[in-house]
Amino acid sequence: MVRYWDLRHVAGETTTIDIDNGVIESASTSFFDRAVIRVLGPSGWGVVSVDNYRALDLDRFIAEALALAGLTGEPVELADAPHRVLPVPVPSDDPRQYELEEKTRLLAGIEAAARGESVRNTRAVYSERYETVRFASSEGVEYAYELGRSGFNVMAVAEGDGVVQMGYERLHAVNGFPLRTGVPCGEKARETAVALLGAKAAKGGRMRVVLDPELAGVFAHEAVGHAAEGDLVREGNSVLAGRIGERIGVAGLTIVDDPSLPGFGFDPVDAEGVATVRTEVVRDGVINALLHTRETLAAVGNGLAGHARGMPGEVPLVRMSNTFVENGDSSLDECLAECRDGILLIGSRGGQVDPGRGVFQFNAEYGYLVEGGEPGGMVRDVSLSGEILGTLHEIALIADDRRMHQGYCGKGGQSVPVGDGAPHLLLENAVVGGSGRD
Repeated sequence: MVRYWDLRHVAGETTTIDIDNGVIESASTSFFDRAVIRVLGPSGWGVVSVDNYRALDLDRFIAEALALAGLTGEPVELADAPHRVLPVPVPSDDPRQYELEEKTRLLAGIEAAARGESVRNTRAVYSERYETVRFASSEGVEYAYELGRSGFNVMAVAEGDGVVQMGYERLHAVNGFPLRTGVPCGEKARETAVALLGAKAAKGGRMRVVLDPELAGVFAHEAVGHAAEGDLVREGNSVLAGRIGERIGVAGLTIVDDPSLPGFGFDPVDAEGVATVRTEVVRDGVINALLHTRETLAAVGNGLAGHARGMPGEVPLVRMSNTFVENGDSSLDECLAECRDGILLIGSRGGQVDPGRGVFQFNAEYGYLVEGGEPGGMVRDVSLSGEILGTLHEIALIADDRRMHQGYCGKGGQSVPVGDGAPHLLLENAVVGGSGRD
């Protein structure tokens, strides 16, 4: 017996260009056409993934998926949710109007800008993806839309006196063409790599810390956003489980996930046909809502559906989109003045988070010592670690200068585009890691 079925069909093209030390390693366009058909049987899901989908074969694929549907175990229920498709942003500068040769020339200019004295290696990579998405379900929900994303990253590696350091910049957009304005990113990557050659290794310890918008945004995404995902809560792998309505941070702290925001993580509708809406995970320091698919909302509650995302041909999962800390009412200067003597951490070079245990460790790209409320000398090899809930209570000031950054988030073998951001944040008594010595 088919209790429910849905189809998500994604077709489009991908362009990639890779330039390594002035050599064009690749420049090509490829095409894809994938669909996933899900059928909810008496107890569980059956799923079929299809290449080069044809609508005439839908009934056959539904039958195949039903044959794979679970017949035992806990019954799966789906929560009711509103259906709506938001308008897709009109392209400000459509990349498809430029030939591959022109895109390669523009990327080469960005890579060339990353070269310079003491720079030993440079690399720039451009990616562009246009998708036409079609959805249909047994509930009579149907939609179709087209969306494009493009962007690049550029890296410079500098070497001097036995020290090797890297500068890295990226810029991505929805229905835009960042290559035309990318040369300053190449210059910034070079400048950062060279400056880090002369930076001192940071000293670790507990101290006041100012986080820049990129690192604070990574903290919001990794430490709070993942812990708010309904599937992790259901699996017992989230420190936020059972805490709805509980104060977990300072007053004035609001952390949001909003797939309807036209940032890099924008989705006009989620992968289950559900309307995408702003969800305040933390409101004024209190856990307010979780992120859900229809299935996890029915199982866990306490939140909103509309957060299902999946790669073409893959089953949708609970995923973040645009995750950020809302602005406060302070300024960067006030954060630095209140910091007095501590450290300003800039950018992100990855890290680890365990949402079940509620602990994290993030590596900053670099930092500046704060002395007497003013930025001082540059430092490298610096990290931030701690407990998620404890750190949220250590936020002393929230600035009013939120900026968003773009990237990709991996989960369950799938990678989706996301945005994350924050204003500058001042933390009291934070744990800083470093290799420097007195």
